[in-house]
Amino acid sequence: MFNVNNMAVAWDFFKLIFTELIVLFIVISFIVALLQRYISKDTIKNILSKPHKRLQNIIGAALGALTPFCSCSTIPILVGLFKSGAPFGGTISFLIASPVLNPMILILFVKFFGLKTTAIYFVFTFIFATLIGTILEKMGMESEIKNVSLQGEAHDELTFDKLTGSKGERHKQVFRFAAKDTLGLFVKVIPFLLFGAGVGAFIYGFVPQEFITQYAGPANFFAVPTAAVIGVPMYVRTETMIPIAKALNASGMSIGAIMALVIGGAGASIPEITLLNTIFKKRMVFAFIISVFSIATITGLVFNLIA
Repeated sequence: MFNVNNMAVAWDFFKLIFTELIVLFIVISFIVALLQRYISKDTIKNILSKPHKRLQNIIGAALGALTPFCSCSTIPILVGLFKSGAPFGGTISFLIASPVLNPMILILFVKFFGLKTTAIYFVFTFIFATLIGTILEKMGMESEIKNVSLQGEAHDELTFDKLTGSKGERHKQVFRFAAKDTLGLFVKVIPFLLFGAGVGAFIYGFVPQEFITQYAGPANFFAVPTAAVIGVPMYVRTETMIPIAKALNASGMSIGAIMALVIGGAGASIPEITLLNTIFKKRMVFAFIISVFSIATITGLVFNLIA
């Protein structure tokens, strides 16, 4: 198993994936940092707080797709949206879409899995985020909100609308802030990039393809729901998960199981569930977990059928 050829294959995979991840991460992070400086949390609140009777869930999911927040950073925004009187259904659609349709996930998907796979992923998760917001609102889950606030929720970063000076000066400040944010995030994330590329290289070079195909390949129906179950409580950064998913796919894991794993991990991590437990009563928390599991499983099964 641990022979020279395997080592060479793993090392080549590591070099390629790690280099691509660094370049993509810096570019994507800078774009994301710019978006976060230009699109303030107040802007999101203002848009969702307006009474869009028929479009509120679509608008919520669209805002979630446009705003680059991970599952945990979405929670303080969620509290602010509820306090500002935003519609429940649209806010839940935003909660589900924001981490699952994170720009980082989408761009890495395009790079490693192709535009077609990314487009199908986007369409399915967007539709599900919209539908789940509608369904949970119809079920009367709005009554499951606790009257709480999160510490630090009032804190907000300096966004374009809060800066002073001429428009040109404010744009320059935003770019400086974005560059600083990108550098700070890169320093924090570099260990995760190394870990993800390393695990992916090990899987690609040393784990027998027959083993992965047998237990997680397209022929195993239970691979998708199992991956969704593993993904829901798992808290792994997207930057770590994508190279591992790429290696698993190259080694025989079905694309459906990979989608279920990524959706489950991005949509409902343990830290997020813990925070949601302070905002919602247990019935709503359980409904949210089931919703993410359903999105992950159904999307994964559809991917396998299409493939």
